[in-house]
Amino acid sequence: MKSVVRKLRCAVYTRKSSEEGLEMEFNSLHAQREACEAYVVSQKAEGWLLVPDRYDDGGFSGGNVDRPALRRLLADIEGGRVDIVCVYKIDRLSRSLMDFARLVEVFDRKGVTFVSVTQSFNTTTSMGRLTLNVLLSFAQFEREVIGERIRDKFAASRKKGMWMGGWAPMGYRVENRKLLVDVTEAPLVRRIFDRFASIGSATTIVRELAAEGVRNRYGKAIDKGGLYKLLNNRVYIGEATHKGTSYPGEHEPLVERSVWDRVQAIFASAPRTRAGTSRAQTPALLKRLLFGPTGCAMTPTHTRRGGKLYRYYVSQDTLKDREDCPIRRVPAGEVETAVLTQVQRLLTEPEVVVAAARAARSRDGAITEEDVRQALHAFTPLWDELFPAEQARIVHLLVERIDLGTEGLDIRLRIGGLADLVRETRGSLPAPRRAA
Repeated sequence: MKSVVRKLRCAVYTRKSSEEGLEMEFNSLHAQREACEAYVVSQKAEGWLLVPDRYDDGGFSGGNVDRPALRRLLADIEGGRVDIVCVYKIDRLSRSLMDFARLVEVFDRKGVTFVSVTQSFNTTTSMGRLTLNVLLSFAQFEREVIGERIRDKFAASRKKGMWMGGWAPMGYRVENRKLLVDVTEAPLVRRIFDRFASIGSATTIVRELAAEGVRNRYGKAIDKGGLYKLLNNRVYIGEATHKGTSYPGEHEPLVERSVWDRVQAIFASAPRTRAGTSRAQTPALLKRLLFGPTGCAMTPTHTRRGGKLYRYYVSQDTLKDREDCPIRRVPAGEVETAVLTQVQRLLTEPEVVVAAARAARSRDGAITEEDVRQALHAFTPLWDELFPAEQARIVHLLVERIDLGTEGLDIRLRIGGLADLVRETRGSLPAPRRAA
């Protein structure tokens, strides 16, 4: 009697980190798929059969598992529709050892075998698991080294005074990735510096500008926070700043050093102004956005002990001496970091990108989904280069409400705010490179 060969359904998964070259008739995803399909055909005698669905992620990093095609693949595995997952190399599935360990757990639980066509092993044997962990450790190491190189290149470029993207300060415009003087805004910047050096009152200047109907490039009135940010921005004396250290910049200064020194002397000598500047450097990012488990707003507050400032968000229930609130107070730094991390993750969600693109196109028909994806992905590396007041403005632009419960955070984004962020970011980013 002939032995019965069980049919094994094989799913081919492909991934490419960048979008460069995806528009070509034959690209990296096609090459990966051809190699995997050829390997599956070679195993036909073992009962291997290709499934009709394609699982291709173009333009997605291997640093996380938040990818649409991978999510579909995992759903099909959970549904019992896949027996073997075939990839060109293991780093196509994931470059993170922790993420890959979780994926292997899913595979084992559903009886699915993982195969790499260029690295012969399978995960059903102990030797295969050992080989897999060694290879994946090197893949994660390579990813971390690439990240370090990018950060080092960014820092080296800033030390040379180069403009590395982001929102151009008032008085400048970006052209060919360089800061150039904006002749329409530069006189206003010089006037603000001269006026503050003369009277030393930000409140008076803000009132004067409002009375004259002066607006920034986004059509909004200049408030005290924006004014303090402008007056403390060393870009106006021709310097580039990176992580608190200033270097000579490539751009032309707008303000004379003597005027800048007088402005800084006012900040140093006026206690009320100094206190206002201190508050601007550590703004409450989640003010009017954060709500506790009972639905009550959480108010920012602070205390000093031993000369050190401690910031918190306190529930209104606590302030009103109500005892039924399960979360009475949270450290501001911890909850702000958690919110920013979750917001940055949400900005890479395909459905968020699509919704933001739809909203942006309703205002500017020339904006494409690729423009939106590029703008939202640029948000994370640019964040640390923003002033605290600008960070607070961006958070309030993107987030409508944050509910803090005993099990975590629930964040509601402003789709309209995402569209505004895309329009602001789009003009400051370099044009995407195309494959030759």
